[in-house]
Parts: sequence; structure tokens; C-alpha cells
Amino acid sequence: MTDTARTARTGVPERPTLDGLEETWSRRWQEDGTYAFDRSKERSDVYAIDTPPPTVSGELHMGHVFSYTHTDLVARFQRMRGRTVFYPIGWDDNGLPTERRVQNVYGVRCDPSLPYDPDWQAPQAPVDDAARKDPTPISRRNFIELCERLTVSDEQVFEALWRRLGLSVDWSLMYTTIGPAARATSQRAFLRNLARGEAYQAEAPTLWDVGFATAVAQAELEDRERPGAYHRLRFHRPDGREVLIDTTRPELLPACVALVCHPDDERYADLVGTMVRTPVFGVQVPVRAHALADPAKGTGIAMVCTFGDLTDVTWWRELDLETRVVIGRDGRLLPEPPSGVPGGPYAELAGQTVNGARRRLVELLADAGDLVGDVRPITHPVKFYERGDRPLEIVSTRQWYLRNGGRDADLREALLARGRELRWVPEHMRHRYEHWVSGLTGDWLVSRQRFFGVPVPVWYRLDDVGEPDWSHPLTPDDATLPIDPSEDAPPGYDESQRGAPGGFVGDPDVLDTWATSSLTPQLVGGWERDPELFAKVFPMDLRPQGQEIIRTWLFATVVRAHLEHGTLPWHTAELSGWILDPDRKKMSKSKGNVVTPMALLEQHGSDAVRYWSANGRPGTDLAFDPAQIKVGRRLATKLLNASRFALGLGAADALRAPATTALDRAVLAELSSVVAAATTAFEAYDHTAALQATESFFWRFCDDYIELVKERAYGTGTGADSARATLATALSVQLRLFAPVLPYATEEVWSWWRYGSVHRAPWPTTYEVDRAVQGEGDPALLRLASDALSQVRRAKSERKLSMRAEVPLAEALGPAALLDQLTEVADDLRAAGRIGKLDLLPDRTTELVIACAF
Repeated sequence: MTDTARTARTGVPERPTLDGLEETWSRRWQEDGTYAFDRSKERSDVYAIDTPPPTVSGELHMGHVFSYTHTDLVARFQRMRGRTVFYPIGWDDNGLPTERRVQNVYGVRCDPSLPYDPDWQAPQAPVDDAARKDPTPISRRNFIELCERLTVSDEQVFEALWRRLGLSVDWSLMYTTIGPAARATSQRAFLRNLARGEAYQAEAPTLWDVGFATAVAQAELEDRERPGAYHRLRFHRPDGREVLIDTTRPELLPACVALVCHPDDERYADLVGTMVRTPVFGVQVPVRAHALADPAKGTGIAMVCTFGDLTDVTWWRELDLETRVVIGRDGRLLPEPPSGVPGGPYAELAGQTVNGARRRLVELLADAGDLVGDVRPITHPVKFYERGDRPLEIVSTRQWYLRNGGRDADLREALLARGRELRWVPEHMRHRYEHWVSGLTGDWLVSRQRFFGVPVPVWYRLDDVGEPDWSHPLTPDDATLPIDPSEDAPPGYDESQRGAPGGFVGDPDVLDTWATSSLTPQLVGGWERDPELFAKVFPMDLRPQGQEIIRTWLFATVVRAHLEHGTLPWHTAELSGWILDPDRKKMSKSKGNVVTPMALLEQHGSDAVRYWSANGRPGTDLAFDPAQIKVGRRLATKLLNASRFALGLGAADALRAPATTALDRAVLAELSSVVAAATTAFEAYDHTAALQATESFFWRFCDDYIELVKERAYGTGTGADSARATLATALSVQLRLFAPVLPYATEEVWSWWRYGSVHRAPWPTTYEVDRAVQGEGDPALLRLASDALSQVRRAKSERKLSMRAEVPLAEALGPAALLDQLTEVADDLRAAGRIGKLDLLPDRTTELVIACAF
């Protein structure tokens, strides 16, 4: 919409205010479809954004406001540049965070063995601590219904905040990662990966979160410093020689399958290829050599257990060692000893927690005389699931994997090449991607042993004794998606055959939440659902996201697009920095220094908070600074008041008239350079530089130019016409320059004197500004006039006089050429400074000096 739109001008209010603008304009934008995507346009006219879907089971914080505002700045700029912007919004509502929230709010837990109860009623939420500690078991379907109910209410809270913040998304494109379209998209992509051999199932050592009872992928790990202790154990050789090893996990002694040393470690060279006996259990294990063994760590020789950590997995695989698993999925030692381990001593440990088994085994070692020296306390990094609160274990499970280059050098190189094709903002973020891809040690584990998620869309035939045929999964027809194998039967079977010999069983797992989120371009773009739309938006133009999820969301999305489409999913990735507290520490819920945004939006206004956000560049950390938010509010308020003043001088009726006087031409010449600088900055995704250029000019425009010309603008004649024309052009251009950052204030002012929405108006161009200048304009002249006026003001301030005080005589001293320029603005300077007489005294000083006599 431009000047020809139907929306009437509202007129200039007597006392403009920022209060209430969010409610007024959010509603109007929705009613008018201001930000609606126009799918009739050609692909070259489309700018498509793959917007991050926030996790609705969490709480929005200033980090969200920071990064989502950055995306909105890009969207608004591109829309004003004439592109139709495809800007959807979604909610990431499946997976572990939602399940945990439901458990805590309602005091329930999912028990898949229970039948569905259609009459079951959820307790009044939130429940007390007693109910959380003793949760009520409910069926899987009842549990999922509860998850769906809670996410709907959470989404409404998120939507209210995003609307108040002024995100210019097209709300008709809203999606969820658990909705029917998302489930169908995720399952379709998985089935195609399966058909091409990119998805596969394997029984293998798996990182396991005991608290959530699910497998965890490599990308979801984080190290946390935890207290531990080194125990020195004595192993025995047949010749009586002892071998000492240090371990922090003595409870894994019954899982020991070898000792390993470095190939070049001469201390143990004669042991390699021989056998030693484990203490307490007396099991014979080999001594092997491997380059990953660290001669400087502990005694230089390590115990290999199945499985204590990821290095154990590497040694087990590459040295082709036996498997002796002792820890189960519940985090307790299995009731029966592994093969070859005597049951007597193992019975002391069976069924115990890891900590309990550790304490008992240390006692057994001490009794046997095989615990050497004192236990040595240490602090060391321990691997956790990023959302978990208990250390991860490694258990052997059957899981689904997706090839991601972790075990395929050619695929890894292809994905690295994709990273080099992508435009990174800022560029140095590409190195994080390359570091992650180059360091992958295995394929992407995509199955999860949870409930609220996209079901793995396969079934398995059962043989005559009811054992599943894992190697030949049954798959659904594409047209039937989405499906739930726990409720739907495979083609050629009926429900009566579920679980029966000769029948079938559904895969009980769900897909990792990233396995769905990695398909957001396909999901929002209508892949296989709306081919016409997909052709217009994919590959997308922009992926904005946090730097901490390069290894998960960004990389996973690149993997899916590469495998399915043979291309990148977008052309540019814009990475946001961290939000820091006033002490320059990263804000996080775990540190308790998170600031929630709604109160700030209500107190200061959305434009003020957006201003603070816009002062942080992509990839650069920004401190949370309430003072800067207050600066943003002052800026937005000044924009209202200065606009009201300019329009009160008659600027509204002078738009497109020429600027003819020297000062007016000068201000527009400088404004033209500001337009060029802001445009170049926005094109480079540097919204901060664009804001700085615009804001710097705006304050000089208000404090100096308006003061210099207001007397002339009140008058009549060509000089007054020129002033009003300049005010009109400058106001129109500056409103559009500020519009991405201050959408509410600029829309309010635009409505006073222009038609349509400022956010549908064209982005200003240097041609537009230059066209309003009759003749040449010299920006230096504005700076000269500003300097002179500033000196007059300073003289009054030093004498504690009002700025309205008269100056009977002022003398201008300086180089002759400079004073010749000053004569071009002398009339405006006299009027603004209330100078009775202005004398020019050339060549008395090397710089401009204004001497005032009172």
C-alpha cells in the first residue's frame, strides 16, 4: 500500500504519545493484511525466511527478543525494497521439554502399557510437589492429549508477546512441529531417507539419559564439571607382575574387556598381546595398544569397559573387543552378570545404582588388597544431555540413524562444501560449522524412546514365535501420512494381528525433535503439499538462528536438504550473539540472571526494546542495558514530537516540492548519503550501522536544522516553501529509514499525513532525495551552520541565559572562504540564534569562532 491506498489519514494529534500504539497498530496490521505474503509474485520477487520455531515449553527471554528482532529488521527492509516477504512463524512443541513440563504441571507420567481412557480428566494444574514426586500413570494417548492441551495455552502466551514486539510475520502461515503437516513432512522425509539407504537401524552403544529414559545424539551433549575421584586398581599377570590403572569408574570393573596403552609407551611394550586378570572378578582380559591412549594420564594404561565413555566405544570398535554390558536403561547394574564374569562377586552389585555399585565395589577392592593408595578427589568434565540432570550412560540399544558424514568421508566432504557455499553473517561463524562437521565420530541418532513426538513410521513383521524382523521394516503408503504405528496397522494387516505371531508390531519410538525441525524449509514451504508455493520459496533466502545450534539445527537442515534436494536449504545464515548481563556474563536460566521481556515491553514500549536489540550486530554479544532501552524510548518520543512540529509548519502540503535554498539543499545532500549508507548496511545485514547512520542524522536534523529553519518555515515566499519542502522530504525519508527499528512510532506518524502503511511504502533511494534538490547541495554547509549555532547556544549557556535570549551582536571569525560559505546560511543563523547583528571578520582565526556580545 502507498499513497493510493484506501486508509484515510488520521491528522496530527495535539499531544502524541507512544502509549497504546502496540495494541492499535497490531490490530490494524492484522486487519489490513499489511504483512501478508503475496504468492502471486514470481520467485525473483520473493524473499523467504526460515524462521526459528521457539520451544513453547520454555519461557521467552531477552535473548529471544534480541535475535527475533534482528530477523524482523531484515524482513521489514526487504518488504520495503519491493520483495514479497515469506515470513512464517512456528512453535517447536514436541519432544522432551514438553513432556517434562506436562509431568511437572499435572503430576503424571506416561505408561504405554495402559489402555486409553477417554473419560480421564487431568487434575487441576499446577499440582503440588507431592503429586510431582508420585506421578499418576496414564496411557500414551492420554499423555499426548495432555501435551497437546498444554502447548496450545503456551503458544497463546508466545503469540501475544511476538505480536506486541511487532514481528511482521504472516500469522496465516503459523505452524507447529507436531501438527499434521509437520508429522507428514517429517515421516515422508524419513521414509525417503530409508528408501535411499540414508536411514538405517543398528544395535550399537548408545548415549543414554537415565532420567528421560531415551537415547541422545552427539549434537545434544554438553560437558559439565563434576566432582569425582581416581581409584588406583591392581591387575595381575600370570607371572605375578602387577599392572596398576587409574579409573574414576571402578563400578565398571565387571564390564572390563581390555587394558590399553599407547603403541610408543616403552613401559608397557612387553605387555601388549598378553593377558591380565581383573581384580575381584579374576577375568582374563588382553592388553592392547592404541594411539588414543594417553601416556601422561594416570598410570599411562587404561581400563577399557563396555561402556564407560565414548573413547571406550572407539577402542571397543577399532580393537574388535568383546562386549560385557553391565548397566541397564534404568541406570542400575543388570541383574545377571555378563558372559564370563563370575556370579558370586557380581551378586554384590546386581540391581544397584551406579553410585551404590561404586561404593560396594570399592569395599570389595579394599578387602582384596587391590585398591592401591588413597582415593584422590578430582573435578572433571562429565557428559550430560543438554536438558538432563543426570550423567549419561552408554548402553547397547537398537536405534535409527541418519547418515551425516560421521562415517562417510565423501558425504562429510560434500557437507563441508555446502558450508562453503553458504553466506555466513558474520563470516567467522563458518569455522564453527566446519569444526563440528570435521569432528563427527558417528552418524546422527534420530530415534528417541519418548512419546510426544513424530512417530517413526514403520512396523515389523513378527515370525511364528513373535520375534520381530528388524531388517525388513514395513512402510506406509505416502498418501496415508501422517501415521502412528502404535494405533494404525500396516498395509495388508489389520489391528487384530498386532503383537500376534505372524502379525506385526509398530515401532514404539519417536523421531528426534531436530529430525522434524531440520525440515522447517520443507514444512513451511509446502514440500509435496503445495508444489507451486515450494517452487517460489525454496531454497530460502535467509536462516536466522542462534550460534549455539549451528551443530544441531543449522547442520541438520543442511543435511536434509542435501540428501533430499541436492542443494542448500537457504542462501544466507545470520547468526545472533549472546545476551550478557550487566556484569558481561551470558544470560541463562541456570545462572538465574535471565530477564523476561513482557514487563519491559509494557514499561518502555516495544520500539524502545527493539532499539536496544538493533544496537547489537549479528554474531556480536550485547549487554542487557535498561539505560539504552530508555534511550530508545526517548528517540521514539522525539520522532513523534519532531514530526508533529514539522507537520505543524506545513510540511505535509509541501511534499515533492523542490528545496531551493543553500541550507535546505545541504541537509538533503547529507540525507542522501545517509540513505546510501543505511541501504548498504542493510544489504550487508548490518542493521546496527544502518541505525547509527540514521539516528546520528536525525538528532542533527532535530537539534540543528529544524531550529535553523523554523522561523523561515513560518513565513511566506520561496524561502519558506523551500524549508517546508525540505522538512517534508526529510520527514518522509527518515520515517522509512527508522521503520524497521521503530515500527509503531513510524506507523503512527505516517498515518498523520500519508496514506497506507509506512511498512508497505518503498524504501527511500538517493535518487528520490536528490530529485528534491534544485541544484547542488553541500553537506558541509549544514555542519558549518550547526557548528555556528552550537557556539551561540554555548555562549548563552555559559551566561545562564535562556536559548530565547537575544544576542545584540555576534562576530564570526575564520578563514575568508569559510565565512563566504557562512553567508549562505547567515539569515537562518541569525533567526535561530536571535542575533541582532552578525559581523563577518575574515582571516582573524584559522577556525570558525562565533563571539557573542550581550
